[in-house]
Amino acid sequence: MTMNQRSTIDLEQGWDFMQNGITKLKNILEGLPEPQFSSEDYMMLYTTIYNMCTQKPPHDYSQQLYDKYKEAFQEYITTTVLPSLKEKHDEFMLRELVQRWSNHKIMVRWLSRFFHYLDRYFVARRSLPILREVGLSCFRDLVYVELSGKVKDAVISLIDQEREGEQIDRALLKNVLDIFVEIGMGQMEYYENDFEAALLNDTAAYYSRKASNWILDDSCPDYMLKAEECLKREKDRVAHYLHSSSETKLLEKVQHELLSVYATQLLEKEHSGCHALLRDDKVDDLSRMYRLFSKIPRGLEPVAQIFKQHVTAEGTALVKQAEDAASTKKAEKRDVIGLQEQVFVRKVIELHDKFMAYVNDCFLNHTLFHKALKEAFEVFCNKGVAGSSSAELLATFCDNILKKGGSEKLSDEAIEETLEKVVKLLAYISDKDLFAEFYRKKLARRLLFDKSANDEHERSILTKLKQQCGGQFTSKMEGMVTDLTLARENQASFEEYLSNSPNANPGIDLTVTVLTTGFWPSYKSFDLNLPAEMAAALLLFNASDRLSYQEIMTQLNLSDDDVIRLLHSLSCARYKILTKEPNTKTISPTDIFEFNSKFTDKMRRIKIPLPPVDEKKKVIEDVDKDRRYAIDASIVRIMKSRKVLGYQQLVMECVEQLGRMFKPDVKAIKKRIEDLITRDYLERDKENPNLFKYLA
Repeated sequence: MTMNQRSTIDLEQGWDFMQNGITKLKNILEGLPEPQFSSEDYMMLYTTIYNMCTQKPPHDYSQQLYDKYKEAFQEYITTTVLPSLKEKHDEFMLRELVQRWSNHKIMVRWLSRFFHYLDRYFVARRSLPILREVGLSCFRDLVYVELSGKVKDAVISLIDQEREGEQIDRALLKNVLDIFVEIGMGQMEYYENDFEAALLNDTAAYYSRKASNWILDDSCPDYMLKAEECLKREKDRVAHYLHSSSETKLLEKVQHELLSVYATQLLEKEHSGCHALLRDDKVDDLSRMYRLFSKIPRGLEPVAQIFKQHVTAEGTALVKQAEDAASTKKAEKRDVIGLQEQVFVRKVIELHDKFMAYVNDCFLNHTLFHKALKEAFEVFCNKGVAGSSSAELLATFCDNILKKGGSEKLSDEAIEETLEKVVKLLAYISDKDLFAEFYRKKLARRLLFDKSANDEHERSILTKLKQQCGGQFTSKMEGMVTDLTLARENQASFEEYLSNSPNANPGIDLTVTVLTTGFWPSYKSFDLNLPAEMAAALLLFNASDRLSYQEIMTQLNLSDDDVIRLLHSLSCARYKILTKEPNTKTISPTDIFEFNSKFTDKMRRIKIPLPPVDEKKKVIEDVDKDRRYAIDASIVRIMKSRKVLGYQQLVMECVEQLGRMFKPDVKAIKKRIEDLITRDYLERDKENPNLFKYLA
């Protein structure tokens, strides 16, 4: 028969046929002996619906079939599914629920295939929920809504049993929780509102109970081990049966109860808190502390604070130790500057190595801990020892490493490494310009007296200093090293010239070093009355046996300071070339000198060194002078660009600009501002004396 001639199927007759198919499906699901659907069965059911939906009105039964599809589920759930669930409890109820949900999804899949024609035309045209959604929402409205509270309680009870160490069926929980997710049909609200919220509350309460006991009984390391283990297990729970979106929220709850609530108590536990772990070098525990506290909001700040206090205390103890040793030495009248300070710098380097390793390894290079280390070192590195500033101590330390016969006997690699570390320490010193001046003075002495052990090292530390403090910092020093290299070449050419020219013979060994004025530490120039031969002071005694201090001074045309140093070296030092009356250890303007004809020495050649000048005072004066210029330049620079500026702002910008080289004293800045006003660089505002204007 053709399409047009087929007989009309009425609703009741058609539905009876469909009902048979649905009953067959239910029997299969209930596990009753029922043969599976053949493709013929399936086609018959599908075609029946197709025909009933394509008959001419009033025999188009689309709406009625759509309703009956839903009723089929409702009827099955009410008569069979709900009663079977309600008679079971706890884990048995959960197992039944998983089975029923699985069956329900199968039923939805089959029925929505039988009724598929509705989905294609009727549902689409009327914008109704599709068949799958209708099927799933039947289960949601009749089963889920009724039982989700009980299900949630049963699941949470099992989770708590597992937390207490009991074995539970994790696969079952995974299947139950999947229902909460799937019921949302793409939305997470059912899982979140009907299960997760309660889980989070229960978790918080559970760990709150645990923590309140542990904090009383356990040491900080033991407590942290437990906390880390709990976090690991909760993460594991998510991996096995909770939805992945719960991980962050769950861990936050645990972290809050175990760590945030007790952070202060934990870190400050008397015999096992953060201070104690640092004191006893408990590297593993400190790493664990970092791992745990990095997870809670602002959790690392108190740890970094304690780290800073600890490092400051250790460093300050080193300063005190060095001070005590120095004062003992003073009392014993032994060499005060020198060895003790070298030991101090060496210990500060060791301390830096130790705590830098903590920052790298335990605290994973976190900026908070770099900052804490920096601030701690800035505190005690700027204290100085026994009247010597850290800037001077570091410069002396370098001098000792770099000069021939220094107290440190090190391999080339060790020297490089140590210099690297000294430059790192310099970063913490506020008076970098003072270091530069001391370093330059000592460098000058090493170079001019040929005391430098190795040119490579000299250049290498300058490179390091340049990277740390900028090119301006090292330009003069680099110039000094270059001067010496050139001087050596000149000397070699001069000696070659002498050996090749028989007529040119000065008769004495002559070494000349030509220096560039701007590079080297400033020196006084004087018009010495030069004799025809060298060794000016002694030649005076060729003409006279006895000479007074005043006569020597006049004949040589030298200043007091220089004459005193010269005569001291000849009459009071190791080699007594001149004898003096009275025979004292100091030179005074009334002394008389005589050539010591009895003087002999095993050596053919002797070197008579001049006594050292008080270098420290001179360096500090020079640096102070340079600082005045630097402050002037900075103020003028700032005012030139800003034209008008308030006092506070000017001081602040000036401190910021100069901070890389030294910490300018606010009083000094004020003084320089006054000076610049008198020199007509700036003027005060008539109305507001705290406001300055730049005068171009």
